[in-house]
Amino acid sequence: MKRILIATLLLAACKEEVAVAPDPVSFTDETLAHFCAMNVAEHGGPKGQIHLEGIPEPLFFAQVRDAVAYLKSPERDAAIVATYVTDMGKAASWDEPGPTNWTAADTAVFVVEAEVAGGMGAPEIVPFADPAEAEAFISRYGGRAVPLAEIPDEAALAPIDLDAKLETPS
Repeated sequence: MKRILIATLLLAACKEEVAVAPDPVSFTDETLAHFCAMNVAEHGGPKGQIHLEGIPEPLFFAQVRDAVAYLKSPERDAAIVATYVTDMGKAASWDEPGPTNWTAADTAVFVVEAEVAGGMGAPEIVPFADPAEAEAFISRYGGRAVPLAEIPDEAALAPIDLDAKLETPS
């Protein structure tokens, strides 16, 4: 009996805990973007938030492009447990994406290579929960739809062409 109890305790001690993904957090008028420390609410276009293991508050990003750049970066403060992006299919407008319109990044469809400017003026990667919404956006602004894992590195990491003629969607 003692052997069974000891074996059970050892197995329990060795059992790896699985992190449960936290729910998305609404941004406020005081929420600052991780890379630039600028107010997220003051910039139009889709946003991103990344939750790190052991850190209670998510990192917010004023552009999805910045969130994807963080995901592609080898340097992190902790393991990523959840990533959410604005569902632009539910946004009131480009200027008002909504502080609660989040969808899980791993199930979203992303429009890349559309010539649209995100909140910080750089080319944006535009997320949608519904693939039909992504296709409607593509028919108006161009680009192509891909899942998170297929976003090309250059969509998030390429230098920004300050002379590019980017549109701000309506």
